[in-house]
Amino acid sequence: MAHKEKKQKKSFGFFWTILFLLALTVFCFSAYQLFDIYRNYKQGVDEYLSVAHETVVRNQEPLVVKEQAETEDVPLVEPEEVTYQPPEVNFDELQQMNPDVLGWMEIEAIPDISYPVVQAEDNAYYLKHTFKKTENSAGSIFVDYINSPNLTDCNTIIYGHNMKNGSMFGKLKELYEKEKYKDSRYLWICTPAGKYRYEIFSMQYADVNSETYTLFQEHNKEFGAYLERMRDKSEVDLGVKYLSKDDYVITLSTCTSNDQVRFVVQARWVATY
Repeated sequence: MAHKEKKQKKSFGFFWTILFLLALTVFCFSAYQLFDIYRNYKQGVDEYLSVAHETVVRNQEPLVVKEQAETEDVPLVEPEEVTYQPPEVNFDELQQMNPDVLGWMEIEAIPDISYPVVQAEDNAYYLKHTFKKTENSAGSIFVDYINSPNLTDCNTIIYGHNMKNGSMFGKLKELYEKEKYKDSRYLWICTPAGKYRYEIFSMQYADVNSETYTLFQEHNKEFGAYLERMRDKSEVDLGVKYLSKDDYVITLSTCTSNDQVRFVVQARWVATY
């Protein structure tokens, strides 16, 4: 009888040893995954900080308007006085790093969103490659491969990851959720041709297959009606009364916790400096 109890205790001890080893293995594997994620995040952040340090300066000289948005059928709305200084970018240096670069984007209300913008031959490459083409889950801020590289399409779509550490478009939703739009409704895309200022007119949660991602061939009535619908779908009224078929629009898109839903910010061009 004692021999039988001893055997049972031994089997019971062996079971808990195996269970402990399995738990330890799972813990170590999870810890490694977390470390790997953190390492990727840090590498991505460090790279973009380095790129900004090497190519971006702040110029305090007053901005001079080169061109303003104006149409025949919509009254010209003067943009608010520009007190924000957009980045001054050394595009020669930037293009040596990566010839895919189109410009540099910065959001006034969230200056942490300040990144080079690139474009590839498809929409897959820069999902997992940084500006310096390093493989990294942070990816890049990139323009849809179908769009024109000079921002002259009716609707230019720009994608970025919703990174958990707040990098890339990780803070984009703060425009709505933390009401950052009250600080400023403007963003910039700086290119070798000029500094383009855009006014935000819509913030919405959009289905991945919704009309929000429609690309238009021309500035027609359909495009004008589309803009009105996008403004009406905004989570908040941003006070943009006049939208026109002649507008040039950018659509910023990032993922959410729902695979079928994206957070989208849309803005129209108001002036070039």
